[in-house]
Amino acid sequence: MDQKGIFESYLRVTQHMSQQFRAHFAQLNLTFPQALVLNVLGEEGAVPISLLAERTGSANSTVSGIVDRLEKLGLARRQRSESDRRVIYVYTTPEYARMRSQVAMDVQECFTQTLNTLSPEDRQLVALALEKLELAMARIDRQEPDK
Repeated sequence: MDQKGIFESYLRVTQHMSQQFRAHFAQLNLTFPQALVLNVLGEEGAVPISLLAERTGSANSTVSGIVDRLEKLGLARRQRSESDRRVIYVYTTPEYARMRSQVAMDVQECFTQTLNTLSPEDRQLVALALEKLELAMARIDRQEPDK
């Protein structure tokens, strides 16, 4: 497959994943970005908005808007740090815990369901290819020469 074909395949895969995530989380009246934020909070507990932005690959302002909507839904709360008043932590609520225990809403679980349709050998090939792509992108980010 040539580079154009790889790029087109990548776009199709990300579009399919986006559609699957949107459909899955729409059943919970959540957007994918909201579910991603909740997933991070569910795994890590209360975290500062800046770390939440880093973990989700979003800007602080974007995450702040997502947290606003999650607060309106009663699924997340903000709390100012007592040791450093400039830092605001975000954490999930008991309502989120109830929702999570009732439905499979984990972002990784949604992705795992797709991966489980592949053979173990094919999953290993996908993992290796994604790892190589990630390393190539990291080199570009750091402005390293090709290896």
